[in-house]
Amino acid sequence: MYSNNDNSIEKIYILQPVLDEKDKDIKLIHDETISLIESAGAIYCGSFLAKIREIHPATYIGSGNLDKIKNRLEDLDVTILFNGSLSPSQTLNISAALGDCKVIDRTTLILAIFAKNAKSSEGKLQVELAQLKYMYPRLKGKGEGLSRLGGGIGTRGPGESKLETDRRRIRVRLSYLENKLNELSTRRNLISERRKKSNVPVISLIGYTNTGKSTLLNLLTGANVQAENKLFATLDPTTRSFVIDNTTFLLTDTVGFLRELPHHLISAFHSTLESALDCDLALIVCDATADYEMQLETTMKTLDALNFNVPHLIVMNKSENIINFDEYPSNSIYVSAKNNIGIERLKSEILHFFSAFNTDTELFIPYTKYHDYSKLKKYLNEISYKYLDDGIKVFARVPNIHMFRFEEFRVVH
Repeated sequence: MYSNNDNSIEKIYILQPVLDEKDKDIKLIHDETISLIESAGAIYCGSFLAKIREIHPATYIGSGNLDKIKNRLEDLDVTILFNGSLSPSQTLNISAALGDCKVIDRTTLILAIFAKNAKSSEGKLQVELAQLKYMYPRLKGKGEGLSRLGGGIGTRGPGESKLETDRRRIRVRLSYLENKLNELSTRRNLISERRKKSNVPVISLIGYTNTGKSTLLNLLTGANVQAENKLFATLDPTTRSFVIDNTTFLLTDTVGFLRELPHHLISAFHSTLESALDCDLALIVCDATADYEMQLETTMKTLDALNFNVPHLIVMNKSENIINFDEYPSNSIYVSAKNNIGIERLKSEILHFFSAFNTDTELFIPYTKYHDYSKLKKYLNEISYKYLDDGIKVFARVPNIHMFRFEEFRVVH
């Protein structure tokens, strides 16, 4: 709980609105928010459950609840986190009612975590753009209201120095960021087109945040990607190659999803998500020890919002101690990325999926025809080859849609 010993770390006090006391998700959302606070590098120091019959337009929770909170937090230096979404006027009204203390909402907290974890130039640009768009209407006049944001959470990314400028310069900055991201999007589309021509299958790790996607990527590819027990530890897309049975695949990991992730945040990070969603197969990763049904539902709803319609496999991670699998989706693949359990089964299922689209075949290429064959090599994966006196014998995996290109070289037994 709350300690006043370390003044360098921001202390967060949760203001939890409760419209329906029978809502079973309240505790789950509250516990998840505590994890968000810790992921942001702040300290959770308490909560107030504001029970309301209806939403008050000016302050959401009404003056009575605000008086109770003000009395409880008297003389405490804390940031109020409203565990939901507030309008600009509601944010300012709550802050004024609580003696001009700093008030943020759930979106501001999530953006602060994104700002903390963004490593690539594109990720940093997206975070800054999303933060400025969200904060812009919350600034009254020329910097007025900024003092209520203060330092720390809510100002990471663009920083106070940028927010203290006038509204016109903020609009100029927004335009610049949007143009830069459009340029990067165009470049990424070109890279995507080149990848498709190279005929290397792409698999994406998609799912709820903190389900072990990065750990799974490390295990499959031998990479050393950051894998922490924190929400949104991964923001920027990470792609690594790996091989199953002489076939090369690309595996991509990116930001995880979260229940009640504001829709405008999904839109803001659409370009980041695009690189993960541009795949041939998705592995929907769930934590088998947690509320996997909620994780799966949240993931699929978010994917629907992004118009994602790529085939997928459901992977239940952290399943090493599960004895009875009857309650889980029947088509699940059970693994433990941490303990290297079930990985061979996962690889087998991946190969089985792609085998429906490829054919293993034997080719014979006379040396006199090798120049013609070399132009077609991008359409297949060579498994092995052997040099003979009059040509090269090649065992290859060829996508069915490209098989016609190799008819003159195919060996029929």
